[in-house]
Amino acid sequence: MTRASDPDEVAALHQLVLDSLDDDQAVETVSIPLAGKSSIADYMVVASGRSTRQVASMANKLAEKIKARFHQTPRMEGLPTADWVLIDAGDVIIHLFRPEVRSFYNLERMWAFGDTPGTDA
Repeated sequence: MTRASDPDEVAALHQLVLDSLDDDQAVETVSIPLAGKSSIADYMVVASGRSTRQVASMANKLAEKIKARFHQTPRMEGLPTADWVLIDAGDVIIHLFRPEVRSFYNLERMWAFGDTPGTDA
């Protein structure tokens, strides 16, 4: 997906991601604001599923919702194994993990930039 320039569209995409993950009972959802810190996206959202099946389901539902609302298909990687699924929705990058894999990579710490990493959703 390409990056949008409209802050309202970015906010709507970010909220759609958070709402979808909440609806699908994602565990420990964290949103990390990247605007002004990185050019890759405005937000990074990290969440866990309890199993590979839940991670895959959350990823597929989220991609469908993004496509329906914003008329663009986000790029996804890692879906076949669903230990760690990366969804590139342009202005929002989403990482969905199984808890053990998330703990191992600890992306929140890497992207914290010395301050408190995001907010819990």
